[in-house]
Amino acid sequence: MASRRKTAGTSAKRAAATRPSHVTSRIRFTATLLRPAGKRGTWTFLKLPDAASARLPSRGQTTVEGTFNGVAIQVTLDPDGEGGHWMKVDRTLRDAAGAQVGDAVTLDVAPVPPDREPEPTVPADLRTALAAASTTAREVWADITPVARRDWIQWIVSAKRAETRGRRIDNACDMLDKGKRRPCCFDRSGMYGRNLSCPVAADDEAT
Repeated sequence: MASRRKTAGTSAKRAAATRPSHVTSRIRFTATLLRPAGKRGTWTFLKLPDAASARLPSRGQTTVEGTFNGVAIQVTLDPDGEGGHWMKVDRTLRDAAGAQVGDAVTLDVAPVPPDREPEPTVPADLRTALAAASTTAREVWADITPVARRDWIQWIVSAKRAETRGRRIDNACDMLDKGKRRPCCFDRSGMYGRNLSCPVAADDEAT
């Protein structure tokens, strides 16, 4: 009997060790709500503390769900180009949470399971190009996962210039037509190409 209990205990420990950490692990942290420099719009942002970001399963975009000052959220965090993540906070969420620029807000989140990844919003120019693309390109686009579609979109919108963005849209349709399911050589974290970054906080909010 003791031997069976020992074996069962060892098996449980092995199962716990191999279980993906994002399945049960929750991440709780506080961060300051910041206003982006040079913008007077209604959105704000926060940067995740390094320790919280390090617990996420990806250095690229990661969808989490949980609470923001007690308000239920599901949001896709963006990479900051330095191995961390940041989060855009619109006015609706800010008002619901009773938060203002400069406040410390509390988040309690966990990564969503892969089968619950939300569909990304397809930019209008990419949507138009896909509508005019080949049947094969449209079929591949429809068949890939939401995360793969998000990678294509992130690769396109991370272009700094309009002409670069246009070329990437054309190349995306061509690659999809050839059956490619992910953009080639795309650094999802932005750490190497420096094509992704966190907004710069306004001077009066950065200190």
